[in-house]
Amino acid sequence: MKDLARRTAPSPVGAVRRAVPALVGAAPALVGYVAVRALGLVTLAVWSAARGTSPHTLLAARWDSLWYTRVAALGYGYEVHLPNGDVHSNLAFFPLLPWLERLGAAVTPLSYADVGLVVSALASLAAAWGIFAVGDHVYGLRTGVCLVLLWAVLPVGIVQSMAYSESLFTALAAWSLYAVLTGRWVTAGALASLAGLTRPVGAAVVAAVWAAAFTSFPHEGRTPAADGAHRVRRALGVLIAPLGAAGYVLWVGHRTGRGPFGYLHVQAGWHNGFDGGYAFARFVAGKFTSFPAALVGVGLIIGVALLVWLYVVCVRQGQPLPLLVYTGVVVLLALCASSYFGSKPRLLLPAFPLVLPLARALARARPSRSAATFGSVAAASAVYGAFWLNGSGPP
Repeated sequence: MKDLARRTAPSPVGAVRRAVPALVGAAPALVGYVAVRALGLVTLAVWSAARGTSPHTLLAARWDSLWYTRVAALGYGYEVHLPNGDVHSNLAFFPLLPWLERLGAAVTPLSYADVGLVVSALASLAAAWGIFAVGDHVYGLRTGVCLVLLWAVLPVGIVQSMAYSESLFTALAAWSLYAVLTGRWVTAGALASLAGLTRPVGAAVVAAVWAAAFTSFPHEGRTPAADGAHRVRRALGVLIAPLGAAGYVLWVGHRTGRGPFGYLHVQAGWHNGFDGGYAFARFVAGKFTSFPAALVGVGLIIGVALLVWLYVVCVRQGQPLPLLVYTGVVVLLALCASSYFGSKPRLLLPAFPLVLPLARALARARPSRSAATFGSVAAASAVYGAFWLNGSGPP
């Protein structure tokens, strides 16, 4: 009877009953997250009004958001030919966000850009909930709340409110990781596949699913779930996980006539690629040619050292392997890509497990001290976000 009950699929009613308490538990994190994002948007509106710029344009009609809306409106094939011979093709942008923008514009009176903002807003809430779920599962409720608030107050947190794909990707990645941690293999694989349709770094989610699946084999027979149905679900999750990214990359290869390397050729037109960090190292070294620029170089070195230190702490604290693999791949791809260097902080945004050690420390602190810390950092983040978007911005 126990085996039969264990093999019986959970009912939808039971799933809803479990989801409601989970949402109630996440409420403090979600309320705090909304407050931080609202502060950032209000600050951006005030700053933009003082400068005579449009917050809507900065959030939804500039930089990458323009490329996403062009994909939604025109499909793939749009290119910009630069005087130096470079070709910027919209094939570099993965399709899930433009698909959602096109769908939303078809069923609502909103423009593609406005749908992008709506998708980003909803996805950022889903991401905050997923991040809380991961933190709560691994280290408890207070750590989960602190983890969400830390993600919200990151200096580049304003990107979470832009018509970019970071929020959508982080939501899919966080819930895929949570599904892995709780043994829901098919769900984990499906979400990893969708993440792979969102950004190239979807490979990090696939790697996390695969690492968790392969390391679970030695433990077969030690848990009640070690039966045939469990093995089938795990195998399905492993097989499904890479389909999104692989499907798009192969389609681009077919579209460009360059086979499996077509997407790399498209990225090369943007001067994007993986060079092991050589270009980034040259960029940092170049900052030491003059005194004012040398301060920037020192700051970049300290920033990279801080990332490495945080990751080492994550390992020492015994974070689950899927989180370590996911974070490691995200950080590696961000730092070792030859892309525009100003975008690297934005590329690191999905690496939320990296701040789990800080979340644990804040969860152990007095509530008044934690609140003061988050309040001051949130204000600084809001000011920086408004300054950043009205300046160089996140390319």
